Amino acid sequence: MTDRVIIFDTTLRDGEQSPGCSMNTPEKLEVAGALVELGVDVIEAGFPIASPGDFEAVQAIARKFGDRTTICGLARCRDEDIDRAAAALHDAPRRRIHVFLATSSIHRQYKLKMDKAEIVQRAVESVERAKALCDDIEFSPEDAARTELDFLVEVVEKAIAAGATTVNIPDTVGYATPAQYFNVISHLKKNVANISQAVISSHCHDDLGLAVANSLAALEAGARQVECTINGLGERAGNAALEEIVMALRTRGDYYGLTTGINTKRLCAVSRLVSGITGMQVQRNKAIVGRNAFAHEAGIHQHGMLQERTTYEIMRPEDVGFTGTNLVLGKHSGRHAFRDRLAHLGFTVDDDKFDQLFDDFIALADKKKDVYDSDIAALIENRTAEPADRWKLVSLHTSAGTGSVPTATLELKKGDEPVCCDAAIGDGPVDAVFHALGRITGIAVRLLNYQVRSLSVGKEAQGEVLVEVLYNNRTFHGKGVSTDIILASALAYLKALNKVEAHVAADGPHA
Repeated sequence: MTDRVIIFDTTLRDGEQSPGCSMNTPEKLEVAGALVELGVDVIEAGFPIASPGDFEAVQAIARKFGDRTTICGLARCRDEDIDRAAAALHDAPRRRIHVFLATSSIHRQYKLKMDKAEIVQRAVESVERAKALCDDIEFSPEDAARTELDFLVEVVEKAIAAGATTVNIPDTVGYATPAQYFNVISHLKKNVANISQAVISSHCHDDLGLAVANSLAALEAGARQVECTINGLGERAGNAALEEIVMALRTRGDYYGLTTGINTKRLCAVSRLVSGITGMQVQRNKAIVGRNAFAHEAGIHQHGMLQERTTYEIMRPEDVGFTGTNLVLGKHSGRHAFRDRLAHLGFTVDDDKFDQLFDDFIALADKKKDVYDSDIAALIENRTAEPADRWKLVSLHTSAGTGSVPTATLELKKGDEPVCCDAAIGDGPVDAVFHALGRITGIAVRLLNYQVRSLSVGKEAQGEVLVEVLYNNRTFHGKGVSTDIILASALAYLKALNKVEAHVAADGPHA
């Protein structure tokens, strides 16, 4: 066995299935580029047959990044799925088709209504079909963690014989425990005759909070690929978090003796990017990338840190690209200082984007005296996937006060169309802004959640607003950042409305 672990990132496929986290093609390309720079070995770019938008995104990612890392497309064990995945991946020099079929008794009986012999036959035929179209084939027996071990051995062995080069053992519903999952992988290692011809992979969900622990147990048992997502995004409670897997292996290299190809200094930057695009805020105490991950408030901890950092800190913040509230720049800082700070924070931008960011920085420095690392990160996130937004805010004016009716007047522009202007009243200036945005765009949604938080310190700090809206039983997120909370609220709500409109344009109003 090798000591190198393959990192298979499924943020763009499984992570995107989190409610409200759907991404359009420009946003997926932005994330894919960040994953390439992070050093991910395999990017599962999507489920090509799911929709024309998914096919387009997988194809675009395959064409742009398929020479730098392996691009993967998901397919059920159906001919049309496999052919569609192969077509989307066609232009990638490094490509993989990932086929899956449920094997557990509960799935066989209630979902597939197929017996064991039919499952094996379908799996073999599908792997063979995929193999004829692509050399690199991954097979997943869905709900493997709840599948009878003898049957799992049979399916895996025959899938490898049919041409699978990776066999993934999913804990699809997050039911496994570390010891049980270790035993499943160990059993396959011992009883699948041709197991040496394929890489064993883990894919764990976090329904019981054990996804990372189960993934590490699989590696101990001999798995050498981990399927994971940035920030642990994914269906229900999510997937194993990439940043936690990678840093566990790095920090406890003395125990695991395993390595990855991940550039850990980019972990926080990629985490912020994904959070900004999806609108899914990372909890403050989230391991590795949370705002409190390297905070020490208890007096005894602070005393220990002052004496020797390793008393209470097992990782250095700089090892994961952590950005706190370190004061770095002011309005008189030059372009070179700003570019150096971007590089220090793990961001790589081209000249055009740098010019835009520097202009944003100067504008921000005029509004607030001190610019912190977190402010710079927010500026970059604000520029993420900006061209994809159909509606853009031109101007905003609000009026509110004791004894007066709160009003908001807005101007929006959509592409090359003339500027649209309207006004509305509400229960406060933010409510009035939201009503005006709805009137102008013509998009009716229900606000489910509204949050405001400070990105740095002091009364001049930028405020971040997160909103969640409901449209046709589907949730959409938006985020806005500004030193003006009313403006940040407008930007966040407009971002969510743009996502709704893009969804309707792609899949229809009733999708």
